[in-house]
Amino acid sequence: MTTTSEFITALFCQVDDQLSGFPKHPEAHLWPSEVVTLGLLHALKGVGNRPFYRWLTRDYRPLFPRLPERTRLLRLLKTHQDWTQVFLAAPTVLGVIDTYGIELIHPMREGRSPQQIGRKGVSNHRWMVGGKLCLLLKQWGLIVGWACATATVADNTFQGLIRQFEERMIVLSDTGFHAAGGDPTNLKLCQRGAWEDRMLVETVLSMLTLVCHFKTTVRQKANAE
Repeated sequence: MTTTSEFITALFCQVDDQLSGFPKHPEAHLWPSEVVTLGLLHALKGVGNRPFYRWLTRDYRPLFPRLPERTRLLRLLKTHQDWTQVFLAAPTVLGVIDTYGIELIHPMREGRSPQQIGRKGVSNHRWMVGGKLCLLLKQWGLIVGWACATATVADNTFQGLIRQFEERMIVLSDTGFHAAGGDPTNLKLCQRGAWEDRMLVETVLSMLTLVCHFKTTVRQKANAE
């Protein structure tokens, strides 16, 4: 049975293989591979910033002996989030796209704070105040590309993500991605009940919710800010 320490070590090794060409800043305490590994652990743990940092320092500090203070670590994760682009999967002939609604506050609380991040819109046939994450997956469920926006936008707003892979992928979607002004040539609109291959994205989104507690984590971060 694999222990958590063994899992973290194996995760770091895989990350380091991908980021071997990334140099370390002379004044940095952590290598790029360590920063990305910590970011992935934060996402997999599925808790807020403070509980994650308490868990990390209490149980696994020896694995990251030069771990910075909590707020500095979070700034590092935000500053270098573009490093994760290295881990996006290569496109395949067939892909699937869908949006994932993230409710940040109850609709009745909309407009109470000038720092409100989300906006009111429709997701999964119901009103919510928050944002939308759009995922483009290859045929085996790995993420090829992503984009995000407030909940006010329609799904066809993300057609630009589909166009990035014209002549490389045929992308399956529901009818919400159709635009009156025209669709990308590689977009295949699927009516309800057709092309069951498209249900792959539902499995991935369920894993974000149930395994990574993605919605809870994003909500906690938004409220903390």
